[in-house]
Amino acid sequence: MASYFFAQPVDVEIRLEGEENRKQVEVKLEKDRKEAYPVYYDGEPITGQVVVRLRDGRKLVHDGIKVEFVGTIELFYDRGNHYEFLSLSQELAAPGEMRQAQTFDFNFKNVEKQYESYQGINVKLRYFVRVTIARRLADVMKEKDLWVHSYRMPPDSNNSIKMEVGIEDCLHIEFEYNKSKYHLKDVIVGKIYFLLVRI
Repeated sequence: MASYFFAQPVDVEIRLEGEENRKQVEVKLEKDRKEAYPVYYDGEPITGQVVVRLRDGRKLVHDGIKVEFVGTIELFYDRGNHYEFLSLSQELAAPGEMRQAQTFDFNFKNVEKQYESYQGINVKLRYFVRVTIARRLADVMKEKDLWVHSYRMPPDSNNSIKMEVGIEDCLHIEFEYNKSKYHLKDVIVGKIYFLLVRI
């Protein structure tokens, strides 16, 4: 019975324009769970619709509905803290009440997505659309992820670099890398020279 009172009174669906025609990237979320995200590029607009459906013929009293386009970096060892590097917001509806399903359009024009999406062991860089229906008791939130690719020209100068480490009169090592800038998927190629070893 208590779950009836605390259940969300609405279903929220986020539809991205042309999503079914976009290239999809399959992302592994957990050991046996994968999800497909639509691919977007830097500078491309994020447009779509938010559909809010009422459950059980009830009305919904709300303190406003907004949609956000968010970019975050999440560290797995620090679950509570997210670094938000992008946050755009649009108001979809002023405070009021809903008695039937409604559809709201949104459009974030020419969004600069300066980083590529990334899902690693220790860190995740993600972009998503978030809809928030503000309510007196508890807000209703829904998120939809998307994947960002960024095509940039390789840097003009990508010289090799050398680094030296050691312990005085004991050990002297020199590292040489074939370039100074790498893409996340690049393989690091280099050489290690043991110049002095007295151990």
